[in-house]
Amino acid sequence: MTTNRLLTVAAMRRVDETAIADGMPGYRLMQAAGAAVAERVRALAPSGGRILILCGPGNNGGDGFVAGRLLSRAGFGVVLRRMGEVAGLSGDAALAATDWVAAGQPVDPAGPGSDLSGFDLIVDALFGAGLSRDIDGEARALIAAIDASGTAVLAVDVPSGLDGDSGAVRGAAVTATETMTFVALKPGHLLQPGRSLCGALHIADIGTGEAALEAGLAVDSLAAFRNGPDLWISAFPRPGAQGHKYTRGHVLVLSGPAFKTGAARLAARAALRVGAGLVTVVAPSGAMAENATHLTAIMLRACDSPDDLDDILTDERLDTVLIGPGLGIGEATRDLVAVAASAGRKLVLDADALTSFKGQAPLLADHIAQGDSQAVLTPHEGEFARLFANTDATDEGLNKLERTRRAAAILGGVVVLKGSDTVIAAPDGRAAINDHGTPYLGTAGSGDVLGGLIAGLLAQGMPPFEAACAGVWLHGDAGLRHGPGLIAEDISELMPAVLSGLLALS
Repeated sequence: MTTNRLLTVAAMRRVDETAIADGMPGYRLMQAAGAAVAERVRALAPSGGRILILCGPGNNGGDGFVAGRLLSRAGFGVVLRRMGEVAGLSGDAALAATDWVAAGQPVDPAGPGSDLSGFDLIVDALFGAGLSRDIDGEARALIAAIDASGTAVLAVDVPSGLDGDSGAVRGAAVTATETMTFVALKPGHLLQPGRSLCGALHIADIGTGEAALEAGLAVDSLAAFRNGPDLWISAFPRPGAQGHKYTRGHVLVLSGPAFKTGAARLAARAALRVGAGLVTVVAPSGAMAENATHLTAIMLRACDSPDDLDDILTDERLDTVLIGPGLGIGEATRDLVAVAASAGRKLVLDADALTSFKGQAPLLADHIAQGDSQAVLTPHEGEFARLFANTDATDEGLNKLERTRRAAAILGGVVVLKGSDTVIAAPDGRAAINDHGTPYLGTAGSGDVLGGLIAGLLAQGMPPFEAACAGVWLHGDAGLRHGPGLIAEDISELMPAVLSGLLALS
């Protein structure tokens, strides 16, 4: 039983408590967790290989004792070491340790001077996701030794030292090759630096049951998800037999001056590739020739002022406007945003449209609210910091998920805070964290393409949160398909394959 919902540490604690209260013995849950860890070890290590299991003082260590007993029985050479005395264990972890000792197995101390060489795999069962303080002293030295060993590591629940809610490092953290967690992922598995520390993620059903899961989900008042097609595929646009280009939406992309036209064209092509029926680049008169040289299926209109844009938008069929890439920073751009918002158009705001409102997030929120616009904003970290300066979205100590949620609430629009752990948040608190991507997307123009993908999906009637989540996932999928050598132009050209693969799943 797994879910695309993310569970906070408190929610997962409630899952366990509810399952136990409903009659599932806690030790049975621990045995199931340990069995899942042992199964993953068998996939990672050679048959009969040497396995070092490092156990901590809580239930995470209990999972390690169970895994060790099963692996030893299966013929692996298991060495189990524990931080602290076995006599100090209590509850289910004590039962797991008793079963290990009863099988005639020794428990060695796990200290910073422990020899970690000569093993095929290390199982990190030291500390779980609910770590309450920073790691220091001998535990910190042991984590450093694990990372220095060069041996592959399977982490239990989370790499030791990782905060399960924020993805932050609590003093020091293990760098794992893979992580085995239970029931559902936590935000810290996907938020950086946690995402990089976890390695490949695996989720095991340990028999807690649907009722316990629902009880856990109820603890988190705001829903967070791992971004993927199951989150938004039901809203994904598909052309109908009687459809035509006018039923698939019309995207306007505002271009900058003649020496800054490429970003708008990248966005426009992405909007067309993702299925928008019509796309028009609106450009200053001085940039018309430059744009006309490169555009074919994408139309072109002149726009030299906010009044010109107002005139263009008297055509109600022009339903979605993308503003920002290469447009220029300042009052003129702010006025263009105000015009498009007051016309009630669906908006995608990126790049210069965001920086033009530096420190003026309330003003931008007013524009969005006045036009009752469906708005998606796609800042990177620098643009986010500028736009939301002096708001509670940039309060110290917030993790990325919390910052993005606050930003969306301030603006009354969907915020896509880009990065290797892109977070998408809606004003109602729903949020998704994306891990479907590749570092090769970090290239000039990639963000412009993302804006175009989202605009194209909005134009086809997808709700803003779902359109933003889908656009981020499609963008990442294109990057994964291409790999090394990716440039922004490649992303749109990969859309036919990406879309075919997506629709084959549904």
